[in-house]
Amino acid sequence: MARTATLELIASLSGDWDGVVEASAQTGVDDEHDPEGATIAFERARIQSAMSQARTHLADIDDALHRLGDGTYGVCERCGRPVGAERLEARPTARTCFTCASASTR
Repeated sequence: MARTATLELIASLSGDWDGVVEASAQTGVDDEHDPEGATIAFERARIQSAMSQARTHLADIDDALHRLGDGTYGVCERCGRPVGAERLEARPTARTCFTCASASTR
């Protein structure tokens, strides 16, 4: 279900991107000197950022599905201990246990 929703988000963002590109092409203006240019540039950056995050999330989901298939889902990639049911419930794509995840953010 999360994978399907992420694919739908990517499709939607792609449509948004196409719309912004088309709109900016139709106006034929220079973003730097047009008062609306900042808005167009902001929209492109916003969509590009959201698309990047969605693609990263999709890759994380696909990796979790691969780990599920090969029997390593729920095993910490750093220490080999269980990731923990609570952590997987909160973040199903987690690759590390809470202890290892906390250590890597320091």
